[in-house]
Formats: sequence, C-alpha cells, structure tokens
Amino acid sequence: MQIKKYIALTALFTLFSLSTYSHATQPITVFLAKKIITMDPAWPEATAVAVRDGKILSVGSLADLQPWLDKSSYVIDKTFIDKIIMPGFIEPHAHPLLGGTAMSRPLLTYLPIPNPYGRAFPGVKTKAAAMTLLQSYVKKSPPDKPFIAWGYDIIAMGSPLDATELDKISTTQPILVWDASEHVVFTNSAALKKYHVTGNNNMPGIKLTANGQPNGQFYGVTAAVFILRQALAEVLTPESAYQNVKFLMDLSHENGLTTTTELTFGIIDFPLEQALYDRYFNDPNTPMRLVAITDAVSAQNFKGKEAVAFVKNFQTKNTDKLMFNGVKFFSDDAFVSLNMVIDNPGYIDGHQGQYITPPSQLADAMLPWWDAGFNIHVHSNGNGGNASTINALYQLMQRKPRIDHRFSIEHYGVSTMGMAHFIKQLGGVVSVNPSYLYARAELNTPFLGKDRADTVAAFNTLLAAGVPTSLHSDTPVAPPEPLKEVWMVVNRLGLSGKVHGPAERITVAQALRMITIDAAYTLGVDNKIGSISPGKLADFTVLTMDPYGVPKENIKDIKVWGTVVGGKIYPITLPGKAH
Repeated sequence: MQIKKYIALTALFTLFSLSTYSHATQPITVFLAKKIITMDPAWPEATAVAVRDGKILSVGSLADLQPWLDKSSYVIDKTFIDKIIMPGFIEPHAHPLLGGTAMSRPLLTYLPIPNPYGRAFPGVKTKAAAMTLLQSYVKKSPPDKPFIAWGYDIIAMGSPLDATELDKISTTQPILVWDASEHVVFTNSAALKKYHVTGNNNMPGIKLTANGQPNGQFYGVTAAVFILRQALAEVLTPESAYQNVKFLMDLSHENGLTTTTELTFGIIDFPLEQALYDRYFNDPNTPMRLVAITDAVSAQNFKGKEAVAFVKNFQTKNTDKLMFNGVKFFSDDAFVSLNMVIDNPGYIDGHQGQYITPPSQLADAMLPWWDAGFNIHVHSNGNGGNASTINALYQLMQRKPRIDHRFSIEHYGVSTMGMAHFIKQLGGVVSVNPSYLYARAELNTPFLGKDRADTVAAFNTLLAAGVPTSLHSDTPVAPPEPLKEVWMVVNRLGLSGKVHGPAERITVAQALRMITIDAAYTLGVDNKIGSISPGKLADFTVLTMDPYGVPKENIKDIKVWGTVVGGKIYPITLPGKAH
C-alpha cells in the first residue's frame, strides 16, 4: 500500500514539474535568414536557428530543426529572411567609461571621430588648427570648472604641448588636454597649481623644466591617471558618467557589437564603476554584454593584501550581461604617442620610451594573481615591452605551470617572428589593434623606419605560429568598428591608400574569427558566446550583405542592420542611422 502511494505521489509530482516547466519556458523562436555564418568549422553555414529562453537550441535548415519543433510550440520569425546572420561581434579590449568620456569631450583628434547621434567630428590636421579650436572650446566653457579636451595627436601634430603653450589660452582656468593615446596629459599652470603638482611629487612621468619645476607634461599611465582622476572627479557626475557609457555603447551597437569589455575596471573608482556598469549592463533593455577585467594595480592600491580576494568576490556577482573575469597589467607605455619601449635598434631620432612596470618587477607583480588562477591581460606595445611581457609569462610558467591560462598580450605593436613562436610555446594569446597599421604606419615611418612601421600588427606571422589572435579597437584609441577592422587586416592599407606589409595580410575567414570566436576565447567566455552553436547565448549580428560575397576592399562598407542579444531583436534605431 505504501509503495503504491509513493508511486502515485511521484507521478503527480512529475506531472506538476512538467506542467510548471512548460509554463515557465518560452516557445521556440526560429529565425530564418538568407545565410547564417556560424563560425563553427564543424557546421559552418545554415539558414535557420532555433532560440529559446535566450539560448541557441539548434542551427541548420528549417528541416534540420524539426526534431525540436515536433516537441514544442514555436514561431517562425522572417525578420532576417533577406539578411546575413553572424555571431555577435565581440570587442575584446575597450574602455566604456574612459572611452565614452573621452569621445564625449571637446575633440582635438587628427582623424575623424564618429558620433552615434549625428555627424562625425572631422578631425584637425595641424597643431595651429588644434590650438585655435582649443581656444574656442575654452571660451565657451564654464570658467569655474576645469576644462578637459581629448585627442591631441603628438605625432601627427609634430610636437607635444606644455604649460607655456596652454597658458596662452588661459592662466586662470585649469586646462587639461588628454592625448589620443590616453597615456599622456598636458596642462596649463592653473591646473598644476589647483592639483598641487610641484617638483617634489616624485612620480615617474611628471616632466620637469631645467629648474626642477613641472612643465605641464604627464607621460605614462601612472602620471596621466594621477592628474586626470582629480579633474574628472570635478566634471563627472553619476548621470554624466552613465550618458558617456551610453554614448559609446550606442556607437558600439551601431557597428554590430553585442559584447564589449572594460580592460581597466577600477582605475578611476571601484564603487562608482561597479554601480555604473551594474545599472547599464544589467538593464534587460541594454543590447550589450560586458566582460570586466580589473586593473590589478588599482585593486592593490585600494585593498592591499586583500586585493586578490576583493577581485575574486566580483565574480560572485556575475550575470550573463556583466561578467568579471581577469586582471590587467601594463608592461611598456603607449603606441600612438610613441612612448612605448623600442629596443634594438631603437627609435631613429634616439628618444627613449617608457616602461610602466619595470621588466625586473613584472612577473613578481603578476605572481599572486597567476597563483590564484586569474586570466592575465598585459598592455604591451614596443619590441622591448613585448619581450618583457613574454619573459614574465615564461617566468610564471617556470614557477607554476598552468594549462589553458589565456595569458593575453594586448596590442603587440612592434614584434618579431621569434616572439610569435615563443608565445605559442608558452600557451599565450594575443589581441592586436589593427589601427596601429592603418592609421599610424605612415606617421610612424620617420621614427621606426619603413620596415618596422609597415609590419606592425603582424597577423599572418601570429597565425602561422598558431597563436590564437583577436582584433580590438582599444576605444577611444580607435572607434569600435569591427567590420572596418576586418577590412584593415585583409587589405593592410594605410591612410594614403598604399599597402603596408602585404605579406602580413590574412583571409576574410581568419579575420572574422578574430571579431567573434577568437575574441571570445581571448576573454575566456567562448563557452557562452562567439559562435552560433547549441547551448550558447543567442547573440547575433545582422548584416545587409555577406562579407564573403563582396570584394575584400568593400567589407568596411557593409551595413549593420542590427543585433540580437539573448534572442531579443535590437534594430539600429538611432536618429538617421537605421538601415
């Protein structure tokens, strides 16, 4: 009797559970498309993809999906019947807060800067034009607030700025000019006085005059953040910070991104950034995911010996929209300002670059994070900086070998074939900014020589060595434009239209991997995103044309119709931008 009662109760519970599950689970949505490029080599193309509860169930033809459709209610969505679906584009190195803030400031950039809400900023081509524009900006700004402009290009303009030049615009209102690399800030005397900068600050990167006084130049991320953080605290509010992030994310969405990154989480303020990113990315209506990589030095300065535990705790707050995964270090300085470390034979003009973390200290600084199992990302640009970074990975692997550590060299500007082979042996990955070639090769030739300037971003060498490689913008260094990045690396054209380093060109298929599955691999989230495969999040980029079906010279001109994030459709509806 008891056995019969148990069986009856079990059957009733099972029926109740199935009933509850069927009510809680959404019907299947089948998206039909002209073509689906899956980026899964085992199943590369399709015309239909089944989605339920924000995840992919199956992909293939409509007939291939029938086993799923026979067992569940479903709807057919023909929104993309004449479109091309790809995995959602992934930005593996960006800065939503700093990038959005920079691009929302008064601009002094050499190259045009796109605006998601209107016309692009056209760029300024001479130092005189930049100074005239800066003067007009300052005249229109509130005199009781520090004035911050972004984008002055030291190399393109021919020389840096200093307090003497900026004092000609104002000696009373603090002026800060943030350069295009993000790693240099120039100020006038009023800013030096307001932020108590003297010859006694004793910080690397604060440049001094012959008599030992600061000259208004702050070189390197440490010095630049020191002065910039104080000024931003006066001009940024929680609401303006939110709008700056939204500005950059709207631009990212317009260009087909479904996942972006923060590669220096905490460098401004941990509580502010955490609250900001939670508010924006965990909003169910936000069409973007974020992978946040913590700035390790900022965490150590904030929490001391508890830094590792502090950063690990962020991972307990992970959602599918906001994921904390990894830490960031700096090897040498910036590429765009040519303050990176170039060794053997050095810069043609003889100037010296700058290490952010001395080579003798880099591996030791990383060791606690390595031992704790973190993915480590390292800002590294010159051949000197890259050699230091690779040597640090070698030391870490000697001390404690790890499998699948995803140690990522970020930017990898000037390199050698030997470096690529050593990275492969050590199990590292590389993420490269292709604008280093497109936007900088011709500007950098007088400093690096044609051979080194033309062969930066050595994609074919990396792939030939078997190194997993991704593309990034490092926004605001370059705008978040994945299809233009693909165009850059398959054509290798410079600003003049000339080809640079043709032997380093790669195929369209290889480049598309770099903005999808290989970008996801770099970030350690390839189990969730990066290909259109069963079980992954239903994130798609919808294109009006097939990148395999147009001449490679035209890939950058393909229009993005919109995106799908977690199965929800997000067409581009920004003013004047819908397709």
